[in-house]
Amino acid sequence: MSCRISGNSFLLENVYVEKVATSAGKIEGQGPIGNYFDIVYHDHYLGKDSYELAEIAMLDDACDIVMQKAKIKQDDIDLFIGGDLNNQITAINYFCKRIKRPLYGIYSACATMGQGIQQASLFLENKSMERILVMVSSHNACAERQFRYPNEYGIQKPITTTFTATGAVSVLLTNSPTKVRIGAITMGRVIDMLQTNPNDMGKAMAPSAFDTLKNHLKDLNRSADYYDLIVTGDLSNYGKNIMEVLMDRDGMKAKQYHDCGCLLYETTQVVFQGGSGPTCSALVTFGYLYQKLLQGSYQKILVLPTGALLNPIMTNQKQSIPCICHAFSLEVTQ
Repeated sequence: MSCRISGNSFLLENVYVEKVATSAGKIEGQGPIGNYFDIVYHDHYLGKDSYELAEIAMLDDACDIVMQKAKIKQDDIDLFIGGDLNNQITAINYFCKRIKRPLYGIYSACATMGQGIQQASLFLENKSMERILVMVSSHNACAERQFRYPNEYGIQKPITTTFTATGAVSVLLTNSPTKVRIGAITMGRVIDMLQTNPNDMGKAMAPSAFDTLKNHLKDLNRSADYYDLIVTGDLSNYGKNIMEVLMDRDGMKAKQYHDCGCLLYETTQVVFQGGSGPTCSALVTFGYLYQKLLQGSYQKILVLPTGALLNPIMTNQKQSIPCICHAFSLEVTQ
């Protein structure tokens, strides 16, 4: 059974990663970890009539691949949990029309995978369910059209901008033992440092990542070097630098710290500060780092997906940007 240690954290004993599937866009496939993804698309439309329909198709692929890997049917999955960046989480809702299985649609912006992993873990740990599929998606062109300006406008972007990753990820969790488990989770708090620039997400989100990291370590009575790697979701280069300053000021010494937004792309790619979006941390975590756990390169990884809880209406009113970070650990079973 799950054990709430203190504060916002839970230790888990019965939650395992059964299979994962990753589908990625062309630019993501050209990055340093592109060979780790199950599918890399070469058409931003995927042969569909719109970017939004393409995003739904990516979810289709990620779902089909993970079920093929696990050799199961959709009726073997007790619950789908998922979200995206589109208004009213459109992509996951339209995708699940064909599934005919229970769905919890969720939203924590770019931290959605963290929220989904946490919710699924509590169901599985207490043996309420046996298999849950957690899914996220994002598409660069969809996100730009919704939160900024359509790519077709050719708007010049400031240097602090991040680049929304294109792709979809599905993670099949179970309470039957496998090689990698979810060891602990820490629920995030909404942190608002009164940042108002929607083109500077790293600066807005870094304090929320640090808040969750500090609470996680305090709740579980651990030091940062307990983990072989601590990785934030999508602070990218500018936000990562701020996170490093916050950790250093607190005397926090990690064996290794990195950010998924920096790991997803080559420094020579035109992605400004680096990657963002729900798929950014999910592609890096479950496309790349999960494989490193299976290979024995890491034993314990703490993942800190970060999300900026803004929308265009509030930013147009010059309101600040509240942020959140939901943490989970991936650990190799002994």
